[in-house]
Amino acid sequence: MGDHIPATASSQRVEPGSVNLEPFPWPVTAQNQSVDAGAVAATVVGSVNDAVVARNFAALASLFLADGFWRDHVAVSWDLHTAKGPAAIEAFLAAECHLARVEIDASSDFRKPQLTGFAPAGDVKGIGFFINVATRHGAGRGMVRLVEKEGEWKIWTFFTTLEELAGFEEPRGPRRPKGVEHGSKPGRLNWLERGEIASEFVDSEPAVLIIGAGQGGLTAHARLKMLNVSALIVDSNSAVGDNWRKRYDQLVLHDPVWYDHLPYVPFPDTWPVFTPKDKLADWFASYAQTLELNVWMQTEIESSAWDDDKKEWTVTVRRGWGDKSETRTLHPKHVIQATGASGEINLPDIPGMDGFEGDVLCHSSDFPGAEDHGPNEARTRSSTKKAIVVGACNSSHDICQDYYEHGYDVTMVQRSSTCVVTSEAALKFLVGPLYSEGNGLPIEDSDVAVWSWPSEVMKSLQVDLTKLQVEHDATMLAGLEAAGFKVDTGPNGGGLFTKYLQRGGGYYIDVGTSQLIIDGKIRVKQGQDVVEVLPRGLRFADGSELEADEIVFATGYANMRTRARSILGDALADRIGDVWGWDAEGEMRGIWRRSGHPGFWFHGGNLAMCRYWSRVLALQIKASLEGLS
Repeated sequence: MGDHIPATASSQRVEPGSVNLEPFPWPVTAQNQSVDAGAVAATVVGSVNDAVVARNFAALASLFLADGFWRDHVAVSWDLHTAKGPAAIEAFLAAECHLARVEIDASSDFRKPQLTGFAPAGDVKGIGFFINVATRHGAGRGMVRLVEKEGEWKIWTFFTTLEELAGFEEPRGPRRPKGVEHGSKPGRLNWLERGEIASEFVDSEPAVLIIGAGQGGLTAHARLKMLNVSALIVDSNSAVGDNWRKRYDQLVLHDPVWYDHLPYVPFPDTWPVFTPKDKLADWFASYAQTLELNVWMQTEIESSAWDDDKKEWTVTVRRGWGDKSETRTLHPKHVIQATGASGEINLPDIPGMDGFEGDVLCHSSDFPGAEDHGPNEARTRSSTKKAIVVGACNSSHDICQDYYEHGYDVTMVQRSSTCVVTSEAALKFLVGPLYSEGNGLPIEDSDVAVWSWPSEVMKSLQVDLTKLQVEHDATMLAGLEAAGFKVDTGPNGGGLFTKYLQRGGGYYIDVGTSQLIIDGKIRVKQGQDVVEVLPRGLRFADGSELEADEIVFATGYANMRTRARSILGDALADRIGDVWGWDAEGEMRGIWRRSGHPGFWFHGGNLAMCRYWSRVLALQIKASLEGLS
């Protein structure tokens, strides 16, 4: 969501709060309704196709604004790219262009060409529409946005994303498997028996080994299976879903269910809006079973090595515990790390940690839950247990609220600032324009619309949305500041989503803790580093001390690369860069694309990200296995 929106086709700004954010795209004003959006779109698309057929990339690039964008997710090339400006677009297409043809998708009112506003406050207006994309290797979709510049319609953003490979279409609908071959076949195995044999890989090898059975691992395997790629998930936990099941008791997803659907098996319409962690864990287990994914739980990687000549891995795993364990050696062509969006835990090494005499000192990932100590009024008694939570983002807030509800005297330690958004504002401004229960949009249409924005533009849109959110949350934000809790509006005012993509944390979606802080029921120690763990508390850089019976460090996680180093070793980790954050073109570094090490991929993010990016990742791997890329 970039720093600038092109200064084209601007109109008078609508006051924040007066804009209708549903449905998306945002509506335009009446004076623009005389334009025939369908005719304009047809003319532009015709010019695009003429240039593609002629391989005249200079002519194609000339259809764009001087600051126009082409964003591509493995449709035009086998990587993620965003090219800005005609010269960069021409160079991008000249280097590698799989595109054969595009056509307007007018199959629904949302997809067909229409006059629309491209910003929440109506600053940029034009024509938006979906396209179907044909490439040398398959088919995909995309979205185009046009604006009028000096009487001529130009392309502002052009998005293409691959969705299927020719000859490897997903076995869905009319292509679904029969389940049985009728007739007499002595000795034949039934469906269950065939699946059990395949999942053991006794006489076969998985082409892809996936580390982690959370949303990343499950969605990657689901997409690969639909491409007929043999895959195996390994996870050290005892059961699928344990990565959520074992976390603190009060954990509930802050994203609504209609945003979180997984590929192929959406949540039922009886599902709660916000998913409790144990319910999600059980859903993951049923998802793996329903799609018949190959999963080995209680399995850890003992060693791994990459052979540059054979272009394959040798991975030794230990499956099971104790006397019942076995060692297996596998030779996958690709390994996907799907152990979560982050790496190793950030547990600071502070003097005195070994000497703490209280009941609990742990990282938030190991928080056992607060014990019940009676009503909150008990905090006035000297016998009240004291808890300190170091950190001020989602986990810290949830844990502090848990402590408060169980009668503790609790203090949150906030060292810098936090982007805080109410759940209501997040639903209305950050999720609602495209993902809501009543808008009737297919979720994959919403995904295309979201990811069609070049990152530079997306950041700018998030600035506008954040202003609306801040206005909505003004009373709460002022109350937090008055209580000594420091708030921010994300990088360059880009809000929660920008902060998530840039650093993977630093925010809180408020579900109740903010009011406890405002009311003084949860105290805040702000702006001071912890310099020492005392036998019964903490000492801070300003010399002050706080007593504590329990201390939780909700200090987040390191980069995904650290987890790769701990699982697969230094040789791999030294060949890859950091993950997350934007590269020079505005695409994510290291994740969902080639990592820098052959045959090794990172996959992660929230459920919605895993839904979209799992396809992009799987198509790249399939293309590699088939010799297409």
